[in-house]
Formats: sequence, structure tokens, C-alpha cells
Amino acid sequence: MIDVTKMNGSKVTINSDLIETVEENPDTVLTLTTGKKIIIKESRQKVKNLVILYKRECNSIDFK
Repeated sequence: MIDVTKMNGSKVTINSDLIETVEENPDTVLTLTTGKKIIIKESRQKVKNLVILYKRECNSIDFK
């Protein structure tokens, strides 16, 4: 899950596995696999970095 900011300033947590595309033109638009589109303040690169960090966290969890 990643936290992003909608254009109205509200924070939303997105399941990164549901992100289909990230477009920047000039606003950043997330298109989810459900077809829903969300316009956010973060850049395309920032979203990419957030997803990478989240995936790294998931892979480093120790289930002892």
C-alpha cells in the first residue's frame, strides 16, 4: 500500500498491486485495474519510488 495526495489535499492509501498505469500530462493520473482514475499531486517518478519501497518492505518482513 502506498500513500498519495489527491489534488484537493486529502491523503489516500492505494493498493499498489492495483495500479495499471501512471500518466503525467501535466497532472499525474493513476489508472487502477478496476478502471478507476485518480488524479494526484505526486509525480510519476515519486509513485514509482513509493511502489519500489513498498515492495522492498514486503520482501524484507521476517515471519519468525
